[in-house]
Amino acid sequence: MADSILEVLSPHLDSNGPPPPSSSRTSPSLSTDATALKYMNRLTTLSLDSLKSTEPQSISHSAHSTLLSLQALSNRSHKAFIASSDHLSNLQGLIPSLSQEVKKLQNEIPKLDEEAVRFSTRYSKAGENPVLDRRRKAMQLSRNVDRISDILELPALLSTAVSSSAAASGPAAGSLSTNKYSTALDLYSHIKRLQTLYPDSPLVNDIVLQAEDAMKDMTTNLITGLRAQNIRLAAAMRTVGWLRRVAPELENPRGNGGSTSDEGAFGALFLVCRLASLVSTLEALDPLRELADQETKRRTEAPSSEQRSSNSAKTNAWSGGQQTERFLKRYIEIYREQSFAIVSLYKNIFTTEPSSDTELITASISGLKTQPPPKQAKKIDPLQTLPPTVATFPIHLVRLLTDTLRTYLPNVRDKSSRESLLTQVLYCAASLGRLGGDFSMILTELEAEDEEEGEDEESEADGELVREWEQVMRKHRALAGKLEQLTNGPSSAANATKGLLPVSS
Repeated sequence: MADSILEVLSPHLDSNGPPPPSSSRTSPSLSTDATALKYMNRLTTLSLDSLKSTEPQSISHSAHSTLLSLQALSNRSHKAFIASSDHLSNLQGLIPSLSQEVKKLQNEIPKLDEEAVRFSTRYSKAGENPVLDRRRKAMQLSRNVDRISDILELPALLSTAVSSSAAASGPAAGSLSTNKYSTALDLYSHIKRLQTLYPDSPLVNDIVLQAEDAMKDMTTNLITGLRAQNIRLAAAMRTVGWLRRVAPELENPRGNGGSTSDEGAFGALFLVCRLASLVSTLEALDPLRELADQETKRRTEAPSSEQRSSNSAKTNAWSGGQQTERFLKRYIEIYREQSFAIVSLYKNIFTTEPSSDTELITASISGLKTQPPPKQAKKIDPLQTLPPTVATFPIHLVRLLTDTLRTYLPNVRDKSSRESLLTQVLYCAASLGRLGGDFSMILTELEAEDEEEGEDEESEADGELVREWEQVMRKHRALAGKLEQLTNGPSSAANATKGLLPVSS
């Protein structure tokens, strides 16, 4: 029904409506317009009166509403309409330019493909390229930056450990100092291991140089520790052990493998440090030494024996040597304690060949020449290996004491005081005698040395001194024999009379 009405009304609507579209624009006809069909179906449902009265008003009202809606829409979106219109007008020129750009892109694709192939060929992982090598190294450095920072901190950690161990050294902080030195040695061993693994690395070589400077400071601290007063055996053994690890080249300084013992140069270093400690301790007696020097000066400037009786009333007459006695008594006490401690520490720290150490010490003091052990004859060294340092060290110790006695003992004129001092010297000789360094017979040579100097009065005094020394030794041996006979029997008494057993004071 609606189709039929549309066919009837179609000529009237086309003639009264807008002009038909051009051939290039196609629009649907009224017969196919869904809105028109829907409206025609609605018209068929209305009566004739409604068509004449209400329908025109409804259509007018709808047209007015639609007009108002279009006006509101135009007011709100006129900018978008204008922009759309502009773009639509430019679309005709943009489509040809887009076509040209597409053609140009098609022409450039082969060149792009060639460049991609060339880049992949040049920078492939299979070939060698400096740019890739630098990039690879930079990436590897970025991945290992934490490890490198840890390696760079090793010299600072080593220096801190060495400095803190030196600050913590002392009798009250032995364990702390031990831990710090052990940590420093472990760090240095790790650095040397890195040098072994990476010998061509400039970074590792620089770190090794800094570590060696820190270890030089540690060696200085250890040598200073060996010069400390009243050092214990455990501390001395630890210090020597650390020195062996810090300076292994001192194990065999000659580099020919001809060492007669395991001490290397450490034995001489230890004895020199302990001797320096002994000398510094004896230097503390300088105030008493100055008083003794004044008595020596007064003794040497005193008048001869013929004029002494006439000038006995003078106030500047020389006294009996009380200050010298005080000085010598304290000197001998320190010497006895320190000398025995030095040699005993040496013998406990450094392992030497059995039964040869004591013989070498005794022979060096008595002036005898000891035949070398049989196995030393097989050495190829043309200069022959040197004996242990302890074999010649007691000579210097004894000379230090004898020079002091030769200088100051004549000042003491009181016989009982001299006997007391000589008894102290005898006890000192007996202490070293336990270690094979008995020097009791050396003082008997003072008389011969003084006679060669041509001083009659001094030689006479020294001869009296030697006789007193011999008497003290006889009394000492007799007393030792009696004591040993009461305690251990006649066999021990025989040894005591030979002066081989020490007697306590």
